[in-house]
Amino acid sequence: MEIPEKHQSVFQKAREVLEKLLALMELPATVEISEEFTVIGPDEELSSIGLNILGEDLGILIGRRGQTMLSLQHVVRLIMSHQSEFKLPIVIDVEGYKERRCQGLRTLAKKLADQVKARRVPFTMEPMPAFERRVIHLALADHPDVLTESTGEGDARKIVITPKRPAVIDLSPLLCYSLPEKGNDGEE
Repeated sequence: MEIPEKHQSVFQKAREVLEKLLALMELPATVEISEEFTVIGPDEELSSIGLNILGEDLGILIGRRGQTMLSLQHVVRLIMSHQSEFKLPIVIDVEGYKERRCQGLRTLAKKLADQVKARRVPFTMEPMPAFERRVIHLALADHPDVLTESTGEGDARKIVITPKRPAVIDLSPLLCYSLPEKGNDGEE
């Protein structure tokens, strides 16, 4: 991916901040642009910066369910915002972990949407971080048969996938019973 000239300095600064943090942690790694998470609009305006950390045995940077990686991302964002008037999101990935996770979440979202469509019963997913919930919401945003909604608070927030049309209850078995007929005088 080619970064427009006017954004080169922002990318370079974000890369330097991340490389400095990695050096302080004594982790030999390199940082490159993540094409998956770098978003440049048609007018060459930057919407987000994606950086991917490459190296050997970097699982420690990912952490349980990506929590360490999210914390590192938060620190880089804070440093960037304090050093300049930088306001764009920075997305940190480690060895493509987040990219693979996003792809898996998109696949899961489509499978669950098909199940909800077929069964016409809502499905509640396990709690997940905001970034992952956003992936699910975006994956199903244009789905013709389901809606998504986040529920809960804090770390317990989860997504509920619901059908656009609820299940139709078949009342025909109840219609086979006939009511007793009444005579003209109200007696049977």
